[in-house]
Amino acid sequence: MKELAKNYNPKEIEDDLYERWETKKYFHARVNPEKKPFTIVIPPPNITGQLHMGHALDNTMQDILIRYKRMAGYEALWLPGTDHASIATEAKIVEAMAKEGLTKEDLGREKFLERAWDWKAQYGGRIVKQLRKLGSSCDWDRERFTMDEGCNKAVKEVFYNLYNKGLIYRGERIINWCPHCLTSISDAEVNYEDQAGHFWHLRYPYADGSGYIEMATTRPETMLGDTAVAVNPKDERYKDCIGKMIKLPLVGRLIPVVADDYVEMDFGTGVVKITPAHDPNDFEVGLRHNLPVINVLTEDAKIVDEYEKYAGMDRYEAREAIVKDLQECGALTRIEDYSHNVGTCYRCGTTVEPRVSKQWFVKMEPLAGPAIEAVKTGKTQFVPEHFDKTYYHWLENIRDWCISRQLWWGHRIPAFYCDDCGEMTVTKEDGCNCPKCGKPMRQDPDTLDTWFSSALWPFSTLGWPEKTPDFEYFYPTSTLVTGYDIIFFWVIRMMFSGLEHTGQVPFNKVLIHGLVRDSQGRKMSKSLGNGIDPLEVIDKYGADALRFTLITGNAPGNDMRFYWERIEASRNFANKVWNASRFIMMNMDQMGEDGKVADVDPASLTEADKWILGTCNDVIKSVTDNLESYELGVAAQKIYDFIWEELCDWYIEMVKPRLYGDDQASRKAAIWTLRSVLTDSLKLLHPYMPFVTEEIYCTLKEAEGVFDDNTSIMISDWPVYKEEFAFTAEKEATSLIKEAVKAVRALRTGMNVPPSRKAKIFVVSEDEGVQRIFENGNVFFRTLAYASEIVIQGDKQGIDEDAVSTIIPMATLYIPFADLVDIDKEIERLTKEAARLEGEIKRSNGMLNNEKFISKAPQAKVDEEKAKLVKYTAMLSQVNERLAHLSK
Repeated sequence: MKELAKNYNPKEIEDDLYERWETKKYFHARVNPEKKPFTIVIPPPNITGQLHMGHALDNTMQDILIRYKRMAGYEALWLPGTDHASIATEAKIVEAMAKEGLTKEDLGREKFLERAWDWKAQYGGRIVKQLRKLGSSCDWDRERFTMDEGCNKAVKEVFYNLYNKGLIYRGERIINWCPHCLTSISDAEVNYEDQAGHFWHLRYPYADGSGYIEMATTRPETMLGDTAVAVNPKDERYKDCIGKMIKLPLVGRLIPVVADDYVEMDFGTGVVKITPAHDPNDFEVGLRHNLPVINVLTEDAKIVDEYEKYAGMDRYEAREAIVKDLQECGALTRIEDYSHNVGTCYRCGTTVEPRVSKQWFVKMEPLAGPAIEAVKTGKTQFVPEHFDKTYYHWLENIRDWCISRQLWWGHRIPAFYCDDCGEMTVTKEDGCNCPKCGKPMRQDPDTLDTWFSSALWPFSTLGWPEKTPDFEYFYPTSTLVTGYDIIFFWVIRMMFSGLEHTGQVPFNKVLIHGLVRDSQGRKMSKSLGNGIDPLEVIDKYGADALRFTLITGNAPGNDMRFYWERIEASRNFANKVWNASRFIMMNMDQMGEDGKVADVDPASLTEADKWILGTCNDVIKSVTDNLESYELGVAAQKIYDFIWEELCDWYIEMVKPRLYGDDQASRKAAIWTLRSVLTDSLKLLHPYMPFVTEEIYCTLKEAEGVFDDNTSIMISDWPVYKEEFAFTAEKEATSLIKEAVKAVRALRTGMNVPPSRKAKIFVVSEDEGVQRIFENGNVFFRTLAYASEIVIQGDKQGIDEDAVSTIIPMATLYIPFADLVDIDKEIERLTKEAARLEGEIKRSNGMLNNEKFISKAPQAKVDEEKAKLVKYTAMLSQVNERLAHLSK
């Protein structure tokens, strides 16, 4: 019979087991009308990415759900794939080209894209391989890429449909612009951070020479593009100023004073300079008042040529020069320190510039309504529920989505322009001729925001826009697992896209998790140098230890801290499961040919057997309920507690006397119970620790003689609660004996009695039911309580007066003192202690009777010595009393 190795070594089994699972197609799902589908689409990691702790947590959670549902009888599909990540990938390729002295423009678009696809082929699969090391049971036969042919077809279909419905339009709007990445970015891609800055207080002169109007700005360089000054129409201070003209310092341009409700009367002077080209709020004011839009910055944030003195200066260099000139001409009155929120690019950290530009947009208001309604009516539910507030906040305050990017890597916008007649058309074809003049048309050079294709991921990966069997069966997907940091980036966009294009929500549940932080609670980052590589953890401790650590003690939506000590504890748990399984299988080997253990006669099961079977039965129900409620951490802790405490620390110790005894029927019942509980325990643990459970399960099946080429725990049946295994009375009985064992052990520990010293235990109870419980559990109670003999009686008759006692529900336990302590040695010890105390009392009395000590020592010292004398005297009295009792 095959045996488990003496020690569990993850390195020896994990890769081989994963290869077997993959070869056997255990991860593969198929359209199966006889089963309910359960579908998860993986949040596609960027092809630039490497596995980090966030990925490890996210994918462990998904794998737990998929493995559980697969075992529970669902056709479970976990669809994997990667994201092309326009900005990040293009930046990597441009960076590599720069080392060769090349730019994008040197190569041209087609040659650059060839390089990009080569880069994807070389590095894009790296994170997919790393996910395998984690144990992810994805259906790799269905692996997708956001720029593959099917996804590209879906993108064109969506763009075409939204454009024809008037929900995609091209227009000049103010957008977020990254001067480093040289592309527009969406509102969701802007990170805000507090930055120390200043308020520059300016005064602009009225053109008629009648005085000045004062205001403050955090960006004095943009004053070159001011086209108005605004006040609130209700502000009495400026009632007579409205309509007057201002002469813009340094520039000399005449600009009006306009009245607009946007201006806050009680903020600063109640006056705001209006720069429509460089502030989103100013842009809206400009539209309302038909103001000119004057752009003063180039794409890389330098001053444009029209302002000769500052032309070519970086925005910050220009700021210094302009402030100096404003000061010299008397337009700068004072400078005030001011800390404010500044938007930065989520990719490179550069401060973004609001910029008016002709871009493509998605009209969001018509799409947001159904997405809000779907969550309010429960079609999609957040776990935890409170994250729906974040969802509503974003959707109720959403602005039109800028979807065009000035990049080459990505889905190219399917819009074409005729340079001869000016016609524009949108088509799903790769190219077209002008519908008006018949000339070849030029495609828009921009690409779509990465999130445009990611928003279609739940249905584009299943074959949409075609109504494929996969789409019909697996969509809507069941659960989305994702971090709270991308609710707006991704979740919202998938919701309105799914509803708009399929008429259904894309997923029924959204399980939100937090971030994995370091032990100090800090976010893991390159700058702090506190990142921990999951692959290093796996190499040292195994994937199971990492997975179990990430899930235990982790509630949905909350951040967690990473501690190496918890990784070691999880590794120790895997070892505990391994050693317990090895012990059980070694004893199965004694049961006959091939270790087979047939079903036993229920009558031969003891109360202890029924207790562990009933407790396991309860855990099965409880863990299943937890998993159905997405309480993955709670379920994991229950499994851990049951295996470590109930099975290993209690039941295995309870049955050892039977395993080594002569009663064959009792041994057989014990082995059958151990095997049954171990099997169910392994199944409950499998979604969390797939590798160690698979190795043990397959070895166990070999021991039972039922192993074949298709044996695997991951395709075995999930254990279910059985009414016939409720065993309520037996659970109560064994729980009482456990209480008794704990009480006896606590008493012995308090008296420093070693386990090797056996003692007689009297169980005194008037309740015949309690007496029967201890009679039935006599063997294992005697073993676990280190007893030489168990005497069960209804009163204290015959029990020594000096017996020590401890109380449990409905019974009192007595242990003769002489059984716990060697009386001669105890007398010898107490005699020495009495002599020591007498010496201390003599010393203390000597000091307190010394007049010099009393008169010269600090009062606190005198009081301390008096307290010692009282203490030593009381202790000596107790010792003498005990000596007198022992000497009788």
